[in-house]
Amino acid sequence: MPLLLGCIADDFTGATDLANTLVKGGMSAVQVIGVPDGPLPEADAVIIALKTRTAPVADAVGQSLAACDALTKAGAKQLFWKYCSTFDSTDEGNIGPVGDALLKRLGSGFAIACPAFPTNGRTIYLGHLFVGGALLSESGMENHPLTPMSDPNLVRVLSRQAEGGVGLVPFNTVEQGSAAIRQAMTRLVESGRRWAIVDAVTDEHLMAIGEAVAPHALVTGGSGVAMGLPENFRRAGLLPARPDADALPPMQGFAAVVAGSCSRATLGQIGLARDHVPVLELDALATPDAAAMAAQALAWVDGRLEASRPVVIAASATPEKVAALQAKLGRDAAGALVEEAVAAIAAGLVERGVGRLVVAGGETSGAVVQRLGVTSLRIGPEIDPGVPWTYANPTGLHLALKSGNFGARDFFLKAFSHG
Repeated sequence: MPLLLGCIADDFTGATDLANTLVKGGMSAVQVIGVPDGPLPEADAVIIALKTRTAPVADAVGQSLAACDALTKAGAKQLFWKYCSTFDSTDEGNIGPVGDALLKRLGSGFAIACPAFPTNGRTIYLGHLFVGGALLSESGMENHPLTPMSDPNLVRVLSRQAEGGVGLVPFNTVEQGSAAIRQAMTRLVESGRRWAIVDAVTDEHLMAIGEAVAPHALVTGGSGVAMGLPENFRRAGLLPARPDADALPPMQGFAAVVAGSCSRATLGQIGLARDHVPVLELDALATPDAAAMAAQALAWVDGRLEASRPVVIAASATPEKVAALQAKLGRDAAGALVEEAVAAIAAGLVERGVGRLVVAGGETSGAVVQRLGVTSLRIGPEIDPGVPWTYANPTGLHLALKSGNFGARDFFLKAFSHG
């Protein structure tokens, strides 16, 4: 099976989100954890999941280039650089620097940046990113503990990070379809632009954008803009029909949720779960010790695990509590504390017979997957937009890695009726 699309994601939930989109489009997809040492698994699309969203710029660039080299060596016909649909970054990066480095490595001079994902409320209009109808800067993302997003104008945001100038393919052009989009991109290249933010408000827009970028060496954005890419390969006669693309082995074992995300969506999901299943909410500010937090959680869970309903263990907190923890420990140490604690809890849950595990939060998911020794994930059926069940190798665990911002309020309950 030749590799058609090689993908690099800046966090683990984003990689799963992208893989889910491709599987729904009829591609077989495998998510690989970190830059692989040996050959890549066979699939139409391989997604290399990195943990580089908030890493130092040089580290993020180095890992991304290593992933790029592995994918091009394996014969990938196109590369996709996946970042968050809320464009999580700072003025230092990492979206711009990584994108610039990938363009140079591929010998290409132009790429789009389109984080839109209308199904999950992320839309771009006149270069401005909206989240559920609110400007990015008024969506709660302005309070993100690691990547506060205070500017909704993506042309400005990317211009502060990237080289070569950033243009816009506006709504009116996108409405006219793929040919008009392609012409607009050609004009931007001729005017010396290296990047284009592309407006998108509907899935139809994303399909048109996907068709327009078929000849591009590099495509960048959220998983939404990947929606149109499988059809490009089908149109070229490279992608056969795959009706069982999302098939996974049967699920078994106890059910559990661990959460480290502090997003509004995750906090709401914890709140709803509290009324239906056992929930433990840890307080990192009161117990700023990862081993002690893990011990508390695993002592609490004994006798509560069942196959018919999950337990929920959350180290999530409100923005005020996060700020207090960061003031006490420092930003990086506060994040590392939560990740280490939740990863240890997840390992303890698996040791106690949990076979179906939901993890909420991109950074948290990265820590959990690494702690469990997962090397790759086969992508299965979707629970909510952007979040599928996966089958983890070599552990045999069923994992759902949920971006903090994704999922309906009842996600922690409905997840275990899927698959």
